[in-house]
Amino acid sequence: MGQGELGREADGMCRHVNSAVVYLDNNATTRPAPEVVEAMVSALTAAWHNPSSVHRAGQEARARVELARQAVAALIGAKPKEITFTSGGTEAIDLAVRGSILATGRRVLVTSPVEHAAIRDLAESLKEREGVEVRWAAVDGRGVVSLDSLRKVVDASVGVVSIQWANNETGVVQPVEEIGKLCRERGVVFHCDGTQWVGKMEAGTGDAGTRGRGDAERGTLSAWCDLLTFSAHKFHGPKGVGVLWARQGVRLVPRLSGVQEKGRRGGTENVPGIVGAGVAARLAAAWLRDPGERDRLARLRDRLEELVVRGAPDARVNSVGGERLWNTTNIGFPRLEAEALLLMLSERGVCASAGAACSSGSLDPSPVLLAMGVPPEVAHGSLRFSLSRETTEAEIEEAAGIVVECVTRLGASTAAVG
Repeated sequence: MGQGELGREADGMCRHVNSAVVYLDNNATTRPAPEVVEAMVSALTAAWHNPSSVHRAGQEARARVELARQAVAALIGAKPKEITFTSGGTEAIDLAVRGSILATGRRVLVTSPVEHAAIRDLAESLKEREGVEVRWAAVDGRGVVSLDSLRKVVDASVGVVSIQWANNETGVVQPVEEIGKLCRERGVVFHCDGTQWVGKMEAGTGDAGTRGRGDAERGTLSAWCDLLTFSAHKFHGPKGVGVLWARQGVRLVPRLSGVQEKGRRGGTENVPGIVGAGVAARLAAAWLRDPGERDRLARLRDRLEELVVRGAPDARVNSVGGERLWNTTNIGFPRLEAEALLLMLSERGVCASAGAACSSGSLDPSPVLLAMGVPPEVAHGSLRFSLSRETTEAEIEEAAGIVVECVTRLGASTAAVG
């Protein structure tokens, strides 16, 4: 098949899928906003030059990169010079964690068992290959990190503490300000993985809450956080662009040598991706000015849970009762296999996930759910549904009906085989 035919076939597939899908896998990735795509095409066609070149064309590309840096910084209430662009959230996390350990010389990492695989796998790699000691903070049944547990394991020997702001599988919000202040009191660097938070909730003031109303104005980011990482494709930007915010004065040893990104990350900048990230940041900042939108979408999330649990009485919502992001729910269907259920949903036009997208090929139950004490027979059948700011009430009603139908059919088939 020629390239033209392949392109036409792929294009046709996309049109077919997009016309039929109720997409509830937004924690895996979001649809790039039209304004983002337009800006990236412009950068590819009119500003394709190397931003490190001194000629006028190169400096035009540089100007677009710096405008994007300003927009991303504004989204989290930071200074542009504190922003480093990377190839994605995973690289940003690696630079923050490994870079801190190398810079401080303290070869101890503290994290939790409910982190994203990007930090869990990094922790295991650092332990096995580089002899770094890893201390795991305990979590409760909601998946919230225990502050008492942290107090026991965080001391002057620790190079960095890494805890996520909100969980990618359950949406549970961690007490990151309290954790950050504990680390500050003990002279330890605190890295916060903000991948699921930034662009969905305000980050500059640290406002938290299930609905995102921002009931209390708390400290600025720099008052409790040293390093924050996130990724543009989680808030309608492009893939392949990660962001590291480093509080002024925090030292890091770079992984990639070079003069780019102020010496923190070598390599020619991904100008189209960075430009797209900047536009996505501006759109997210504008959307966040209306907290009523988060209220509306949280009600849709609650409505999905209500309809599914009503129609499938054995279903249980994992982490209900704790602070969660407005867009995320994790529902367990006992004695069912998540993979089989996902395939049935996909055939009916509903996209969901059995957890983190990077581990969805595994038949094992989610380590996050197991760490929370969710029984294996429930964890095996747990699905994550994640909304975006584009999700509609009609989509939620349709998806809930399909989920209940598929759960009922699969349950009947399982019982018949049993």
